[in-house]
Amino acid sequence: MASVIHWQAEAIWEAISPSIPDFSVEIVPELDSTNSELMRRARVGRTEPILLITERQTAGRGRLGREWISEQSATSLTFSLGLPIAPANWSGLSLAVGLSIVESLHPALQLKWPNDVWFQQRKVAGILMETVAMNAAMSSTMKYLVIGVGINLVPRSNEGLRTPSAGLSEVLPNVDAPKALLCIVPPLVEMVQQFVPQGFAPWQSAYHARDCLCNESVVCSDGTEGIAQGVDADGVLWIRTSVGLKPIHSAEVSVKPLR
Repeated sequence: MASVIHWQAEAIWEAISPSIPDFSVEIVPELDSTNSELMRRARVGRTEPILLITERQTAGRGRLGREWISEQSATSLTFSLGLPIAPANWSGLSLAVGLSIVESLHPALQLKWPNDVWFQQRKVAGILMETVAMNAAMSSTMKYLVIGVGINLVPRSNEGLRTPSAGLSEVLPNVDAPKALLCIVPPLVEMVQQFVPQGFAPWQSAYHARDCLCNESVVCSDGTEGIAQGVDADGVLWIRTSVGLKPIHSAEVSVKPLR
């Protein structure tokens, strides 16, 4: 018989509800994808602020359509956060999300632009952000933001993976899914609220300190090669190529170290 998982949903709700009174936490045993579920709801007008957690995800999605499967909560953590927001500038939000997560967990964790958490050149977690336009009568700029996070608690088999896997337990030996979730979600919600008026610029320096690509030789999926120079105040990655500096936008390409 499977053990009962104590998700500490009340503690998460108590931390967030003072600033978002209608915030809720929902836990389901199994879903195809927490992101897909919140996007389905948003498209029919259900755009309430919510944390959706599943104990097993069968058809998770990563960036650029890649697959992310979570087998069980003993080995992984999968959740999505849905929030209606209208930031002054959306640029760099995925980087700020990644930064919030690593700062909540451990100093040894690094960020691989634009949305992966790494440890010793291996992937610990991935982030997928999606948006749905909301009722124009409410606000022409308001969108429903869905932040999906998948974290390996222990390393996965590397078979079929583009990047070798690492596990959060390598830096936090006693971690489990509920503990990690409680560490991550309240600071993440606070960061998103601060990002709305401020944009990415206040987080640029802190991101640089965790940037595992900076000053490394990299290759992009569009064929661009060069030395990563870090990100600017909008979260754009700059690469020094043989013909000069080139900006790389996250919607266009993926980047990997030349190692």
